[in-house]
Amino acid sequence: MERLYPIGIQNFEDLRRNGYIYVDKTALIHRLVRTGKYYFLGRPRRFGKSLMISTLEAYFQGKRELFKGLDVEKLEKEWTVRPVLHIDLNGQEYKSRQDLEDMLNSYLAKWEKMYGCETSEKSASLRFSAIIRNAAKQTGQNVAILIDEYDKPLIQAIGNEKLQDEYRNTLKAFYGNLKSCDGYIKFAILTGVTRFSRVSIFSDLNNLNDITMDDNYSALCGITEKELKGNFEPDIRQLAEKMNISFDETCNRLKKLYDGYHFTENGEGMYNPFSLLNTFYRMELDNYWFATGTPTLLVKMLKQNDYRLSNLTEGVQASSYELNGMENTENNPVPMFFQTGYLTIKDYDKEFKTYTLGFPNEEVEHGFINFLMPSYVNINEHESAFQIMNFVKEVRAGKIDDFMARLQSFMAGTPYELARQQELHYQNVLYIMFSLLGFYTEAEYHTSQGRIDMVVKTKEYIYVMEFKLEGTAEEAIKQINEKQYAAPFASDPRKLYKIGVNFSRETRNIERWIVE
Repeated sequence: MERLYPIGIQNFEDLRRNGYIYVDKTALIHRLVRTGKYYFLGRPRRFGKSLMISTLEAYFQGKRELFKGLDVEKLEKEWTVRPVLHIDLNGQEYKSRQDLEDMLNSYLAKWEKMYGCETSEKSASLRFSAIIRNAAKQTGQNVAILIDEYDKPLIQAIGNEKLQDEYRNTLKAFYGNLKSCDGYIKFAILTGVTRFSRVSIFSDLNNLNDITMDDNYSALCGITEKELKGNFEPDIRQLAEKMNISFDETCNRLKKLYDGYHFTENGEGMYNPFSLLNTFYRMELDNYWFATGTPTLLVKMLKQNDYRLSNLTEGVQASSYELNGMENTENNPVPMFFQTGYLTIKDYDKEFKTYTLGFPNEEVEHGFINFLMPSYVNINEHESAFQIMNFVKEVRAGKIDDFMARLQSFMAGTPYELARQQELHYQNVLYIMFSLLGFYTEAEYHTSQGRIDMVVKTKEYIYVMEFKLEGTAEEAIKQINEKQYAAPFASDPRKLYKIGVNFSRETRNIERWIVE
C-alpha cells in the first residue's frame, strides 16, 4: 500500500479516516488533559500545533474510533463527550480591527445557533461568556476551549502600535473568559508562535500554564529521533536508495538539515515535521520549511538594530525572561528569532540562567542567510543564486582577482546613511558572503573590534585573508605575516594564498587587495 504523507492536513479525523501516517502524540495529550486545565503552548509555524488542537477536539468529542491503535486508547477509560469551542485565527488577514471582529463574530454566531443563545449582548467578550455558560448547562458537561494561532492578528500588526493596541484590547477581554468562566470550563489551551506577555493579553491570565519551555511537553510538536526511525524507516531506506548512499548517511543528512530544534535546556532535539514529510513525499532533500514563509520582519528588525550578523553563529545570549516575552522587539530582535524557530537553544548556563542560541540546522541557516543577501548586498534577489554560484566557482578555481572583483561589486552602492556604521556594514556583508561560501567550501571567519580574519579552504587552495578599514592592503599582508596566520597550514599540501584587503570610507568599498 502506498504511504500517505499528511502534508498540509491539520484535521485529525481526516488524517485517521484516510490512512495518512500519524506520529502518535496521544500519550502526551492524555497527560496534558489529566494533569492540568489551562495551557499555553508556543511553537514555530508548521510544527504541528493545529494538528494537536484538532486531536484534542476529536478527543473531547469522544470519537474513540479515531484513536484505535494509538496510546490513548489504552489510557483513556471514560471518553466523555463535551462541547468544544475551537477557534482558529490563522485563516484570515487582519488589516483592521473590523477584520478581527468579523472573524470572532463568525464563530460566535455559529455557537449561538448551536447552543440557543440570544445575541442581545453586543461585545464579543460578553457573547463568548454567554456561549460558554449555555453550552455547559445545555449539555451537562463543562466546555473544552481550543484556540489556535491566538497571536496571528498581533503579529501582523507589529510595527503598527495603534492597531496592535486595538487587537490587544479586543483579545484581552475575549480571552479573559478563560478566567471569569472557570466553573464552566473543563480544559483550555491557546497556541501560537509568540508569547506577548507583560503588556498584552496574558497580563490578566495568570491561571495559564505556559508549557512552551516545559521538559514534560518538549516533544508535543515536532518529531524526535526515535519517532523518525520508528515511523519512517521504509521512507529513509527508499531515500537512501534514490541518493545511492547508505541508510546511516541518509539519517545523518536528514539530521543536519532538519533536526536541532531545542525548546527547553534539557529537551531532546526535534526534527521539523513539515520538512521531513515533504522530503519523503518527493524523495528529495530541500529547504521546504523555509520556502513556506519569508522572514521579512526579522530582517527589518536586524537592520533597525544595526545588528552584528556574526552573532547569529557565534552564539546569541538571552535570559529566560527575554525568550518568554515579546516586549521591546524594536530594540531586541532575539525573542522573535527564538519563538519563530530561526534560533534555538544550544546551551544553558544554570548559574546565571542564560541561554545560548544558534541556528537549529542547515535548512534554517542556509535559507536565512541567503534571504539576507538582497537586504545587505548590492545584488538583485533574482540573480543571487547565479552570483553565488560564480563566486564559489571562482574561489574553487583559485581565480583570486575574479572573486575579489565580484566581492567588490557586492559592496558597491553602500548607502550614505550607513557611513557611521561602515565597519559593521562591511562585516555584515562579508559574513553573508562567506557564510554562503561555507556551504560549498570550508570557510571560517572571526570578528573582533574592527578586525576580520578569514580562512577559506577548498579542495586545492587555502586562502588566509585580512581586512583593514582606512589602512592599506600592505598593512593587512604585514599583519598576516607578523602574526603568522598561515602557520597552522604549513604542512597542508594545498596551495596557500595570503590576501590583504583595504576598505575605503570615501569610496565605501574595497579600495585595493594584495596577494602573496
